[in-house]
Amino acid sequence: MKILVTGAKGFVGKNLIAELRNQNYTDIFEFSRETDQVLLEEYCKEADFVFHLAGVNRPKDQSEFMDGNYGFSSTLLETLKKHKNTCPVMISSSTQAELDNPYGISKKAGEDLFFDYSKETGAKVLVYRLPNVFGKWCRPNYNSAVATFCHNVAHVLPINVNDPSVVMNLVYIDDVVGEFINALKGKENNKGDFCEVPIVHTITLGEIVELIYSFKKSREERAVPNMSEPFTKKLYSTYLSYLPEDQFSYDLKMNVDQRGSFTEFIKTPDRGQVSVNISKPGITKGNHWHHTKNEKFLVVSGKGVIRFRKIDSVKVIEYFVSGEKLEVVDIPTGYTHNIENLGDTDMVTIMWANEYFNPEKPDTYFLEV
Repeated sequence: MKILVTGAKGFVGKNLIAELRNQNYTDIFEFSRETDQVLLEEYCKEADFVFHLAGVNRPKDQSEFMDGNYGFSSTLLETLKKHKNTCPVMISSSTQAELDNPYGISKKAGEDLFFDYSKETGAKVLVYRLPNVFGKWCRPNYNSAVATFCHNVAHVLPINVNDPSVVMNLVYIDDVVGEFINALKGKENNKGDFCEVPIVHTITLGEIVELIYSFKKSREERAVPNMSEPFTKKLYSTYLSYLPEDQFSYDLKMNVDQRGSFTEFIKTPDRGQVSVNISKPGITKGNHWHHTKNEKFLVVSGKGVIRFRKIDSVKVIEYFVSGEKLEVVDIPTGYTHNIENLGDTDMVTIMWANEYFNPEKPDTYFLEV
């Protein structure tokens, strides 16, 4: 299948083309402002499907709205007609097509052009009125508040929010691309004259800003946002894509003594925390038990033994562990336990606990195994 994508270098175009290639679509005609106009003839002659993503949304002069959003659309359709190519054509419009402003008027004119083209030629036309789209590769300080906020917060630049209570309707780029590829396969989400991206997130500007600042702070707190909330998950992925290239990494606080070290890695509000424990050769750590706190140990390097004793018993249970064979050992409540390094190199253990460490209520009681 030969696919023509106009606006190929734009935010949506780049994401769409990347995913088309992931799904083994190899014959992709990429058309952008820099493309030789002569190639449009060839592309329109051979295309089996057209994604029309090209448009203007931040012109120097308002007259450019009609030129970019209506004029080029007219050229595209006339070229398809010239070559008698009635392949399906999809156009990305905007919910602003319902508004009486220069941008909205130009988008509505473009829609009408496509509907008329369908009536005249019988070609299948798919019109998507998209709300605000967010995700990786969106240009900041241009026409996306989310992109601007993510970029500026990540780069420690100021942001301006005139009214935090403004409600935003947003769609995530991966959801948009997924729906477009469904349309390519003839499985579009059709709602009358228009098609829709199934997942729309409604949230205020103030809530968006609060989330983005919490992402920045999460590094300091070794926290991970609540990934079970779909919008938070998508916004966090978007925020990370705007990190400065020299700031992908961040330091952790290592608690070091003669026995080795203990470092908290990740904390989550509802799934506990993950830490990294390093024990020197011959060192034993632990010798304590918990009422409710429970843990999982995974030795990833070195070798050792994890010992258990129920607090009212003399019986000692031993589990020998090694980085040569990865296995998780659960630490049940009511058992005092320790871990000893039996090797001649550092032993590295990944430790998960079901709750944050709370110094005011540690639920940790010393008792030799």
